[in-house]
Amino acid sequence: MIAMLLSASVAFSVTILLTPVAIRFFRAQGVGQFIQDEVDHSHKQGTPTMGGLVMILAVILGWLAGHLDARTPEGDISLNFKPFLTPGLLVLLAFVGMGLIGFLDDLAKVTRARNLGLKKRWKFAGQLVIAGLFAWGAIGYSASTELAFTRPLGVDLGWFYAVWVLVMLTAASNAVNITDGLDGLASGSAALVFGAFVIISFWQFRHPEFYAVVGTLEIAVLSAALVGATLGFLWWNAAPAKIIMGDTGSQALGGAMAALGLLTNTHLLLVVLGGLYVLETASVILQVISFRGFHRRIFRMAPLHHHFELKGWPETTVIVRFWILAALFVALGLGLFYGDFITSGGIG
Repeated sequence: MIAMLLSASVAFSVTILLTPVAIRFFRAQGVGQFIQDEVDHSHKQGTPTMGGLVMILAVILGWLAGHLDARTPEGDISLNFKPFLTPGLLVLLAFVGMGLIGFLDDLAKVTRARNLGLKKRWKFAGQLVIAGLFAWGAIGYSASTELAFTRPLGVDLGWFYAVWVLVMLTAASNAVNITDGLDGLASGSAALVFGAFVIISFWQFRHPEFYAVVGTLEIAVLSAALVGATLGFLWWNAAPAKIIMGDTGSQALGGAMAALGLLTNTHLLLVVLGGLYVLETASVILQVISFRGFHRRIFRMAPLHHHFELKGWPETTVIVRFWILAALFVALGLGLFYGDFITSGGIG
């Protein structure tokens, strides 16, 4: 528990203190956001972007702090690090790796001075590499390759597990990226999802005989760092945002969510926990199908948060109400997780 609190506290402190430094640096370098014309967000034009770099650094430092051990087995004062376990390294691989792809995307936008980044084939190639390394590491660590909801469902994916990893990583990272269209919407909702993973992984750690998941405390420490980093960033990213996370942040956060779902054997539960991202992504898919197939739009604009903006809702109203939706989905997901524990004999 102390390790989790330390991890979250350090990550939060880093983002609170370093984000203003990043804002001044990016502003001095002319690294600003390019705004699409369809929505009246002209006031955000030029807002410093790539704030996800601060979150990535904060999570890494928080994770390291969570491994500090101030005492030897004999009780003497001695500053050492506890062992770094594979599950934590795998989550960091997905988090930092997807963040790197997002950073290259942001860098391309800034260099070209337009809202177009990496070509799709290069994005997919990078995601394929990250997914392949993650699947190789997870299988080598003897992680479960069964499809899972709150626990494994008994369906072994076999070699298809690598494809499933790719699907989850790309789906989650793109979904968070789609949602990141209003100040604080992605960072606030992500903090709720990562908070759920703190609870899930710590609960699994306390009931190893029921879940049989290895390295859950390591995952809980890293999840706590993600909560601290996203909340600290939200302080500066809340409307009106002083900085935007960019694809660097949204891709990294989505990659971390997918990795946590995979390693805690809650693959499909992530669809519930991240229900807000599913709604946002579904709105885009439905809009494309409707317009291309029937030449009609279901929404005034997709993703969904822009639809409500164009209906006249103030931006802050959309953000807060979508945070409420995110919280409800997280509560439902945690309820399903605990309900499975109760009904399957976890308490007996």
